[in-house]
Amino acid sequence: MSSLPGVLAIDTGNSKTDVLLVGADGAVLGSARGGGFRPQLIGAQAAVAMLAPLVRAAAARAGLPPEKNPVAEHTSACLANADLPVEEERLRKAVEEQGWTRSVAVRNDTFAVLRAGTDDACGAAVVCGAGVNCVGLLPDGRTVRFPALGRLTGDWGGGEVLAVECMWHAVRAEDGRGAATALASAIAAHFDLPSATRVAEAVHLGELERARLHEIIPLLFATATAGDAAALGLIDRQADEIVRLALVALTRLGRLDMPTPLVLGGGMLTSHQPLLLDNITARLATRAPLAEIRLVVAPPVVGAALLGLDHLSAVRPGSPDDRSPGDRGEAQDRLRAAYPAPLPWPPL
Repeated sequence: MSSLPGVLAIDTGNSKTDVLLVGADGAVLGSARGGGFRPQLIGAQAAVAMLAPLVRAAAARAGLPPEKNPVAEHTSACLANADLPVEEERLRKAVEEQGWTRSVAVRNDTFAVLRAGTDDACGAAVVCGAGVNCVGLLPDGRTVRFPALGRLTGDWGGGEVLAVECMWHAVRAEDGRGAATALASAIAAHFDLPSATRVAEAVHLGELERARLHEIIPLLFATATAGDAAALGLIDRQADEIVRLALVALTRLGRLDMPTPLVLGGGMLTSHQPLLLDNITARLATRAPLAEIRLVVAPPVVGAALLGLDHLSAVRPGSPDDRSPGDRGEAQDRLRAAYPAPLPWPPL
């Protein structure tokens, strides 16, 4: 029986990274959290190298000796900005070079959300966080994917896009090119500047970090709740885009007309904003009434870990010596028990 943890699970996003070390029995042995992951800006090897301190921190919390390699049997890495198969392969090689585990699998981070919300990774998942993406998967391994390269590939939405759209409406309202909107005064007040136009100038001049624009998203929902037309329009468009992705994925999977899990994840969705979730639910009720909506509230790294346990089960089927004290189902149940379960939506 191996003395190593079973799975090194890694889930990265634009703003955060989670690492878990999980035993083959599903026990969480160590964890660590760090910042965002952007290999498209610094390259695959440099981005993966920045994960090393988090892996070491999780290993230390699992009681492993400093600098010990390997730290687990298998790496299951679900990575943001691994949008194309060629990018997944580059990142897989970069992770492999670290020597953390004996085998490595790298997928786009949307697959972690799908696995976290399903028992067997079959269904579709839409992630709406800093950006938007969607995947679908059938039991035989067939997948549906989108390039998810932003406006170049037809995408719209997510926090980064919505924040800029809010600025667009706010500045145009101030200078007279657009309709009045409460977004203008809300944005100015939040950043303690005289106008939204001045906020835009501060970002341009480097006086305000562009990353702080994500702070506009709560203002968007607050002004929409108060009835602001521009804010409501943006949320309506975001709901429409999420549903469009889901419908295409379910149609391509051949599952539109049968009960199929539709997993929703990402910060925009897991913030439980009724204006967005109720809009999505209403659209799906008429266009995909059999879709089983599930909201992932556990960190997506749980999905990456479950995929890793799937791998161990596949390479070591039915081996009680290796899988003690339980089988695949018991290991997955133990892991899931440590985190909130997916929520059906609307709540029962």
